[in-house]
Amino acid sequence: MFTYPAARRGDQVDDYHGTKTSDPYAWLEDPDSPETRAFVEEQNKLTMPYLEKCAVRAQFQQRLTELYDYPKYSCPYKRGARYFYFHNKGLQNQDVLYVQDHLDAPATVFFDPNKLSEDGTVALKMGRLSEQCEYFAYGLSSSGSDWVTVRFMRADDLTELPDVLERVKFSCLAWTHDAKGVFYNCYPPREGKADGTETTSNINQKLYYHAIGTKQCEDILVAEFPDHPKWKSSVTVSDDGRYAVLSLTEGCEPVNQLWYCDLEQLPDGIKGLLPWVKLVDNFEAQYSYVTNEGTVFTFRSNLDAPRYTLINIDIQKPERQHWTTLIPQHDKDVLGFVSCVNQRHLLVNYVHDVKDILQLYELESGRLVRDLPLDVGTVAGLSCKKQHSEFFYKFTSFTTPGIIYHCDLSEPKPEPRVFRQVEVKGVNQEEFQTSQVFYPSKDGTMIPMFLVHTKDLKRDGTNPVFLYGYGGFEASIQPYYNVAYLLYVRHLGGVLAVANIRGGGEYGLTWHKAGTLANKQNCFDDFQSAATFLIQEGFTKASRIAINGGSNGGLLVAACMNQRPDLFGCVVAEVGVMDMLKFHKFTIGHAWTTDYGCSDDPDQFQWLIKYSPLHNLPEPPYSGPPYPAVLLLTADHDDRVVPLHTLKFCAALQHGVGGSPQQRQPLMVRVDTRSGHGAGKPTAKAILEDTHIYSFIAETLGISWKD
Repeated sequence: MFTYPAARRGDQVDDYHGTKTSDPYAWLEDPDSPETRAFVEEQNKLTMPYLEKCAVRAQFQQRLTELYDYPKYSCPYKRGARYFYFHNKGLQNQDVLYVQDHLDAPATVFFDPNKLSEDGTVALKMGRLSEQCEYFAYGLSSSGSDWVTVRFMRADDLTELPDVLERVKFSCLAWTHDAKGVFYNCYPPREGKADGTETTSNINQKLYYHAIGTKQCEDILVAEFPDHPKWKSSVTVSDDGRYAVLSLTEGCEPVNQLWYCDLEQLPDGIKGLLPWVKLVDNFEAQYSYVTNEGTVFTFRSNLDAPRYTLINIDIQKPERQHWTTLIPQHDKDVLGFVSCVNQRHLLVNYVHDVKDILQLYELESGRLVRDLPLDVGTVAGLSCKKQHSEFFYKFTSFTTPGIIYHCDLSEPKPEPRVFRQVEVKGVNQEEFQTSQVFYPSKDGTMIPMFLVHTKDLKRDGTNPVFLYGYGGFEASIQPYYNVAYLLYVRHLGGVLAVANIRGGGEYGLTWHKAGTLANKQNCFDDFQSAATFLIQEGFTKASRIAINGGSNGGLLVAACMNQRPDLFGCVVAEVGVMDMLKFHKFTIGHAWTTDYGCSDDPDQFQWLIKYSPLHNLPEPPYSGPPYPAVLLLTADHDDRVVPLHTLKFCAALQHGVGGSPQQRQPLMVRVDTRSGHGAGKPTAKAILEDTHIYSFIAETLGISWKD
């Protein structure tokens, strides 16, 4: 039995359309109050010693550090006449940007974020070289916050420029081709702090143009939407440099408005609000710019095409009856990313049963030219430019850290060749087996799931399982390399299971919508059915299943635990959305109502109250089946899913379940400092976090280390 810190229960009661709902831990919504800070400190005093004393911790951390120490590379990309790529020697906290004059030339450091902070918590969030490589604009984020500060330097001699852009968040960064300036987004100044620990809502984003050599206060406002405070905008400058293409979104649904401005029609340059032409002025479908030939623009779109299609729109004949289809929707596969290369070709990605396909098409006709070689897995990177004949793509899978291919279409017989292949010392790919299975969900829908285990695995119903899921925001969870996964399989004798549940984008818009709004319960049913399948097929038993998810996936595993505490042995919920009645009130939460709905609406409130993790925890005295071991993770600078979600959930979980006499497993929270939602996390922090997660799983499921 564990003794948990006592947390004051307030008397706040909220009225949702006549339903009285108590919120006893509403005081934890203030991250700066002494009471909240004391709560966090007391929780960490309980959790951290427990994590440090886990039996496999030292071995796991040592082995993880050894295996993490392999060189990591991005695809090179060409700007001007030079090539740039990111590289991490192994254990550097942040990846370093390198430059070389040609592919065989020695590389030198162009930008090293590791020099910006001793602990690696300052990260390069975004970086854009101007078209002919005159300047480098780069956005830095501190402690994992979404807030970014943009700075500039000359690309030839690395001279720092005095220009600084503040209050930048969820921003584009697009150079005009004359290299005179960049389009970017920022939020208006507000009272209070903006360092990533605040919870205030992000609204009224504006679009500016910053001219190099000027102060931010002189920047030119080029678009604002005062009647639509939740709109976000993003500019792409067309391949020929002539047009600014503006995409407007509200929320996270894959739909946008599409405006453009002909920059050549501005006799005095960019001096004020731009004369935008509204090509699409509704939120019916999504349009993503691919390229343009003069006035004929190519967009990837889901207009009447849930698996996406390529369409051409001539802006001189913008009426919909003149729009044409360049590549029609595939009958099963989802059209992923599309890029233009070599002036007249398109690199086209399809997702076939959650695995990537890469093909070359003709831009003019939409005709398939050829397939490009690709093993079973994921295209984790692609770099090309319309005016360049060459391109690079990076392949990864659960057991392949990265193979980068290079192809030059100007050669007489162009063939992709292996440009760079990474080996991880100490990992023998031959020991592992990856397979894909399809299992029935509660309503009979067949759900794909990847399984990774050693080849000599016995299906005797006792193997520990690490079951991962996400299921939201049209995000597809494809095979990717993760050293900690392989350690779990190799040294803890486990099975990795990745369930591609509904709500994601694995089969396009229909699959996504089948797991959103009123259909959100499908996500939980799909995930619980994955666990049931693994038990029925003899892989494991309920007490040996650990489930894990982050963000929307944290919501997933917490909701599933409430609905079926008997089905899992351990739950690890990272930065989860736990309060489904209030999430829209904090930072960027209002954008997620397109996936979840909103408690302000009486009908949508009824969906949310049924599964909201915070509101479906039992009250004491709890006499139901014991809960699994629980490890909740959050971080003080997470301004995406603010820590209050996890803190309130933790307090309610310990109150409702923690005192139950049959609850033997720990219910704990780990609150990291100088850390955020996940992006830009330094290597040292990532290794420690994974060590704690897997040590906790091993300790609570009774798994011992295997050499």
